[in-house]
Amino acid sequence: MKENEYILGLVTPPWYTEPMEQKLKKTLPNTLNDSIDHNTKWKVEFLADPLTGLTEESKDVIDSLYDKKKEKGWDFAVCLTDLPLFKSKDLVVASANKEKQVSMVSIPGLGAFPLKKRIRESILQLVLEMYGDNQQLTEPSADNKIKRKLQFGRFSPILKEITDKDESNIGLRFTVKSRIRGSIRMITGMVRANRPWLLFPSFMKILIIAFTTGVYALIFPTLWMLSHSYDISRMIIVSLGAITSLVTWIIVAHKLWEKPNEEFSDYSRRLYNTTTLLTLLTAVILYYLFLFVCFLSAVTLLIPMEMLESQIKKPVDISSYFIIAWMATSFSTIIGAVGSSLEKEEVVLSGTYGYRQRQRYELMKEASQEKKEAAEEKKEAAEKKEKAADKKEEAAEKKEQEES
Repeated sequence: MKENEYILGLVTPPWYTEPMEQKLKKTLPNTLNDSIDHNTKWKVEFLADPLTGLTEESKDVIDSLYDKKKEKGWDFAVCLTDLPLFKSKDLVVASANKEKQVSMVSIPGLGAFPLKKRIRESILQLVLEMYGDNQQLTEPSADNKIKRKLQFGRFSPILKEITDKDESNIGLRFTVKSRIRGSIRMITGMVRANRPWLLFPSFMKILIIAFTTGVYALIFPTLWMLSHSYDISRMIIVSLGAITSLVTWIIVAHKLWEKPNEEFSDYSRRLYNTTTLLTLLTAVILYYLFLFVCFLSAVTLLIPMEMLESQIKKPVDISSYFIIAWMATSFSTIIGAVGSSLEKEEVVLSGTYGYRQRQRYELMKEASQEKKEAAEEKKEAAEKKEKAADKKEEAAEKKEQEES
């Protein structure tokens, strides 16, 4: 390999590899070339590894990443994990070991938006830290420009610190200064990492049930009169009740709530449950808005304004259609929620941290078992080889005795 050519390895969870590769593969090499050293050429390789989020300890991830770096022959390695990382209750955004040339980024630590930009800039800053520790930049002004630019977001300032000597595998750490801002950043980042919009297709079964039930109810004037009898506060309460009922039913039906267990600490369990609740709430709100648009179209098409006015005995306008659609959406959401289940349960489960962590633990057990079996096979082969050598040696000694 040429002296001025470097390979950067990016390790991500399997469900992030494809979108990350699409977003970063074309832009990141050029960004590294332009920002770090014009005399270097950068190549980026991606690796999907489900064990990247196995632990919330930065040191363990760094050690594992260093082994992968040596195995793949990379010059630098960056791990993107979907788990939040902590140091003394402070949210860790990124960690790096300059000597080993490896670093990691916690995606939840970057917050929710703009995630793509923050990931790219955090990778750039970490590579700059690792590269600049042993190399001289061709343009010193570029170094200063980047360091001023890469602040991981203006609303949650990042503290750069050199770690203690006893933490030999972590040389540099970026943490969020404010714990309140860090908590907000972490929760929104974890919800964003769950990608609630991917859950929406799983709502098709409930959506069909809710819409067909609601359209049938629109034929009768009872719903028209009821919607115009409610005030705004009651309509809001009904909407909140409908959304809450659907979220609760999904959690119960698919057993998404983490109960006390030995796998997760109490803090992790509460954190996962909060994230699951907010993820489902986001997905259900998207479902609710989509259903509202469907009912608004149906109301406009099926109910003539003259007939509506004659039934409710009040002056009507276009806002009346919105009120009826709103009421139909809330009632049909409640009806569609009870007794229904989401399609593509695997997609729903994979949108929760607890389920993904259990998958990782299973993979770790399988990998450990395979490693153990391989070691036993190697040991057996060595013993057989040793026995064969002993037999050969005995045969040689016996032959010498016979000849003598």
